[in-house]
Amino acid sequence: MKNVKELTGILVSHSTQQRLVQRYNFPQVELTETVEEMSLDGGKIRLRTAKGKKSEWKDYKSVTLQGKAVVAYFQDNQALVERVQQQELAEIVSCLGDGHDGIWNLFAQIAPRE
Repeated sequence: MKNVKELTGILVSHSTQQRLVQRYNFPQVELTETVEEMSLDGGKIRLRTAKGKKSEWKDYKSVTLQGKAVVAYFQDNQALVERVQQQELAEIVSCLGDGHDGIWNLFAQIAPRE
């Protein structure tokens, strides 16, 4: 909220921002070049719940290809793997991720089968 006001001079509530994001149709990212580098990351997001109920924390994963295309998936690792596999991958791909096993397991799933 504060960043929007600083950038535009207009105060927009967090609920309005959430509604705008949910209505927006994000286009599918397409790369025309062979993917030689990718990074994966994951984390948790807090979902708003009905007033008086505990917040829910859910997992997400995101991938950046060639430092350009960023794609994120909410609790759907298989969709992320399939999406990356649609791209043309170089014979050798540089992979960047934290030390978490879940990230490296995804890299292993993305790797082409011989």
